[in-house]
Amino acid sequence: MRVLYYDIDTLRPDHLGCYGYHRNTSPNIDRVAGEGTMFTNYYVSDAPCLPSRAALFLGRPGIHTGVVDHGGIAADPYNVGEDRAFRHQREWHSWPMAMRSSGFYPVSYSPFAERHSAWWFYFGWREMFNPGRGGAESAEEVVPAALDWIERNGKKDDWFLHVNVWDPHTPYRAPEEFGFPFEDEPLEGWMTEEKIRRDFESFGPHSAQDLANLGPGQDGPRAPAQIRNLDDYRKWINGYDTGILYADHYLGKVLEALEAQGVLDDTAIIISSDHGENQGELNIYGDHHTADHITARVPLIIRWPGMEGGRVDEGLHYNYDLPPTMLELVGGQCPERWDGRSFAGALEGAETGRESLVLGNCAWSCQRGVRWGPWMLLRTYHSGMKDFEPFMLFNVEDDPHELHDLAEERPEVVNEGLATLERWYADMMATSTSTTDPLWTVMSQGGPFHTRNAVEQYVERLRASGRAEAADWLEKTDGGRLVGR
Repeated sequence: MRVLYYDIDTLRPDHLGCYGYHRNTSPNIDRVAGEGTMFTNYYVSDAPCLPSRAALFLGRPGIHTGVVDHGGIAADPYNVGEDRAFRHQREWHSWPMAMRSSGFYPVSYSPFAERHSAWWFYFGWREMFNPGRGGAESAEEVVPAALDWIERNGKKDDWFLHVNVWDPHTPYRAPEEFGFPFEDEPLEGWMTEEKIRRDFESFGPHSAQDLANLGPGQDGPRAPAQIRNLDDYRKWINGYDTGILYADHYLGKVLEALEAQGVLDDTAIIISSDHGENQGELNIYGDHHTADHITARVPLIIRWPGMEGGRVDEGLHYNYDLPPTMLELVGGQCPERWDGRSFAGALEGAETGRESLVLGNCAWSCQRGVRWGPWMLLRTYHSGMKDFEPFMLFNVEDDPHELHDLAEERPEVVNEGLATLERWYADMMATSTSTTDPLWTVMSQGGPFHTRNAVEQYVERLRASGRAEAADWLEKTDGGRLVGR
C-alpha cells in the first residue's frame, strides 16, 4: 500500500473542472477525480495556512490545538503540560506519526514548517525536504526533488508521501514561458462592473482598491495593481487559474513517475488544500481572510485502490476528519486526543457527513462561521479593518459567491446558527486542555495578527484616497472591533 497526498496551497474547488469550472485548469486532477471520490462540502476547521495545517496534521481544531493565528500567543500549539512524557504518548500523535505507527514510512516535501516557524509539523516524518524559500518557490523547485525520491523508493511498499506546492497563492508566479492559457476565455457571470465599482469605493485589506493589503499592488504580467474594471479582474483571475494549471501540470509529472515505477494503480491518491481563496467575495481579492464558504471550503479527492470511482459525496466534513479516515483505511489506530471522525464509508457510497460545521479565522479577522443545510452564518468579533457586519447570513446553495446578506431578512435562521455555535463552543471547551478560547486570546492582543498594528497606517491611506468615512469608522472601532468596545 502506498499513499500520495498532493497538497496545493490556496485552492478553491470551484476553479477545478471536476467541480464544474468552465476553464480547463485541472486535467490531471479531473482524471484522478474520475477514478475516485470527490467531496463537495469539505471544509478546513480553521483558516488560513498555519491554523489549517495544525488542525489537519494534529487531528484537532484550533480551539483544541491553540493554533488559530499567524503570530502572537495563538500561533503555537498548547503545551501538553505536566503529563508530557519524555516522548509524546500515542494519544498526542500527529497524522504522520500515526501513519508511522501503522507501518508506513512518511516523507514530506514542503516549505510549510519554515514559512510559519511551525516546527511541530516535523513530528513523525522520517524524511523532510525543505526547498528553503519559505513558500516563495514554484512547483518546479519542489516537485523534482519528490520525483527523485519516487525514482529511488517508489517500488517500495507502505510509504506516505506528502508533496506541497504553492503556485495558486499570490503573487501569481507561474513562469512566463508557461504562457497565458486563459487570455481569451470568458469570466464567470457573477462578477460585474457594478460590483467592482462598489468594491473599489469600499475598503479593507486586499479589497479592489487596496489589492496589496494596505494599498495598490504592482502591475505585472499576471496581476494588475488594482481591480477597477472587468479587464483588471480578468487579468487577476487568469493569474490565479494559471497557477492552478501549473500545479496540476506538476501533479501530472508525479503521476507519470509513479506509472513509470509500475505502482500508480496501487497508490492511494489524495488531493486537497489548506484553504480556499476569496476572489471578490466580501470584497476580498486574492486572499483568505474569513471563516466563510469561500475561504474554508477546499477540494478533496480520494482515489483508493480497489474502490469504485466516479463517486461524489455531498456530506459535511472537517479537514481534521481526513487523518482518522486514512487510519481506518490502512488498518491503523487513531490517537485518543484526536477530534476527527472517519468518513471512510463515503468511499463506498455511505452517508457519513456531519449535521453542521463550525469554522474559524483569527489571522485576518476574528470570525467564526457556522455551515449547515444551505446556510453559512458568519459571526464577526473583529473585522480586521474590513466592512463587515457582526452577523452575516448567506444561502450558499443559491448564492455561492455570498452576494446577498440575509441576516436581517431571516433572523430565525441567524438564531438557529448561533444556537449551533453555542452548543459547539460548550462541547469544545468542556474537552479542551485549556480554560481559554484562543479566539479571545487573539482579541486580547488587539485583534488578528495581520492587521492589529496597521490601523493608523491604513486610516492615513483611506483619508488620502477619499474614503474619510471609512477612516472615521476604523478609528472609532479600533480597526473593526465589533464586540467588547
